[in-house]
Amino acid sequence: METNNENKPRSGFAFGRTNYILMAAGLIVLALGYMLLSGGGSDDPNQFNPAMFDNRRLYLAPILIVVGFIIEIAAIMYKKRD
Repeated sequence: METNNENKPRSGFAFGRTNYILMAAGLIVLALGYMLLSGGGSDDPNQFNPAMFDNRRLYLAPILIVVGFIIEIAAIMYKKRD
């Protein structure tokens, strides 16, 4: 009888080293985006603080967060070519 190598279960980890490196990079980008998004509030609720609407919080931080999620998806989907 012939055996087919494609039907054998693979042993080991589900992801390779490259996947974990990409996941770590994505988490770093996500953390940086969330750090840039924080702040800008005021201690006094009756006082308006225009720092809440600067370019860092309106544009840069959300772009970094989306890029971080894209990197995470790519890290999960990446498969090394044999």
